[in-house]
Amino acid sequence: MRISLFAVGRLKTGPEKELASRYVDRMAKAGPAVGLEFARVVEVAESRASNADTRKREEAVMLEKAMPEGSVLIILDERGKSMDSEAFAALIGRFRDQGKRDCMLAIGGADGHDASSRDRADAVVNFGAMTWPHQLVRILLAEQLYRAVTILSGHPYHRV
Repeated sequence: MRISLFAVGRLKTGPEKELASRYVDRMAKAGPAVGLEFARVVEVAESRASNADTRKREEAVMLEKAMPEGSVLIILDERGKSMDSEAFAALIGRFRDQGKRDCMLAIGGADGHDASSRDRADAVVNFGAMTWPHQLVRILLAEQLYRAVTILSGHPYHRV
């Protein structure tokens, strides 16, 4: 299954981008052994619309355009389900085992995701009750994808 990341907002050159890239590279190298391939990162600029609802709708359209047909969609959203790393790995593994070809994980903008994106999503996940800056969420997601690969392969990176 090909894994893609969709992010509203761009990571500028610096330590955050380097750390996110490090985990994406690790996932890309280790993933094929468990049937997971890193496909791409899609970064879109935050909408400049004057109100939050319009910004979210415009970002939802960009997300839909970025997804391959038939893609699984996992939204990161504060309304989502909180899960541990093993449950997240199992979720990814379940979609892979169902024969899904593509999976898009989406990080929304400052206003969050439009309801249409959440309704369309195959899973809505949160990284806890705290609000995280976009740059850190990208790092956390990249690391969790790498961790999911190691959990699915039985690698000792993930220790409980």
